[in-house]
Amino acid sequence: MLSLIKLPRVFTINQVPKVFHEDSIISGYRHPCSSATDCILSLFQLTNETLNIWTHFLPTWYFFWKLLTVVLMQDVWRDSFTWPLLVFLMSCCVYPLASSCAHTFSTMSTRARHICFFFDYGALSLYSLGSAITYSAYVIPDKWVNSLFHQYYIPIAVVNTVICTALACYSRLGLPYIQYNHDIIKRFSECKSPKFGKFLRILAFALPYLFDNIPLFYRLFLCVGEGCTDNDTNALHHTHIVMAFLTAFLFATHLPERLAPGSFDYIGHSHQLFHVFGIIGTHFQMEAIEQDMVTRRPWLLTYSLPITFTNTLGAALLSVTLSLGIIFLFSLPLLWSATRGEHTEKKTQSHPIAKGCQYH
Repeated sequence: MLSLIKLPRVFTINQVPKVFHEDSIISGYRHPCSSATDCILSLFQLTNETLNIWTHFLPTWYFFWKLLTVVLMQDVWRDSFTWPLLVFLMSCCVYPLASSCAHTFSTMSTRARHICFFFDYGALSLYSLGSAITYSAYVIPDKWVNSLFHQYYIPIAVVNTVICTALACYSRLGLPYIQYNHDIIKRFSECKSPKFGKFLRILAFALPYLFDNIPLFYRLFLCVGEGCTDNDTNALHHTHIVMAFLTAFLFATHLPERLAPGSFDYIGHSHQLFHVFGIIGTHFQMEAIEQDMVTRRPWLLTYSLPITFTNTLGAALLSVTLSLGIIFLFSLPLLWSATRGEHTEKKTQSHPIAKGCQYH
């Protein structure tokens, strides 16, 4: 069937606008004004985004299966102790799905690219909150249970998700209407400093991760004596941490393609590896959370803070609402451009494929 369908052609870095450029990736770019159909067809064509899409789309269904297993096998409607796990698994479904959709449809236009990744950032923020909710319920060391830090841990994590989403969106274009409007073509970081936007994005996701893991880092590396929750689950937590830092390293360094530009355009570049190790890390994190949940349940139900709608599903819903509001604010100038008619960015006319194409 696919052999009868004409697949979209791919382009080199010199044939697409700078906003679509990826560090040290020379070829395999899709048309910057692709239709939705072309974007979907590109899933079955080898481009520099193909594996980025599939390495998150397939794991989405694995985590969805895990979520269904919990819903069907446990009494989630009456057992509030399962609610933090539900929130975490839902976030594990959302973030890879949002990422795969962003990578799929980001070449429909310049403005679509920005909006797609705004949603991607919001999904990652939700995942960070899902991690914090489960850590508060199942992972926090015995010594810290019911402490002042424990009581304010979830509210601070919610605030962190808002900061994370806002800072990550800001890293692309700056402040809406102040630093960009409906005519924007270039990324804010390209207008100021090539590395500034990337630094802000790393900071946006590093801060929530480091905060969320304070209880775990203390439990694994600093706590001594009684109440340190030293059990068999710690090995899984160690594996997750290693994968998390490897994921961050790949995202920040653009290795291996930086060592040999053009050699890893289709297979093996850092963003693909970033996805793979990120998903593996999430898997080990999930296994550790489930094991802590089971082994520590009797003690936590007796001594820990009560698990309620407010500090689980309620916190997640609040975070989603606030993040969607932020995404709407950052997207509004770009969405508004659709009602203004066509706008041509003169600087893109030098590209061989730019003629007759508006990079909206």
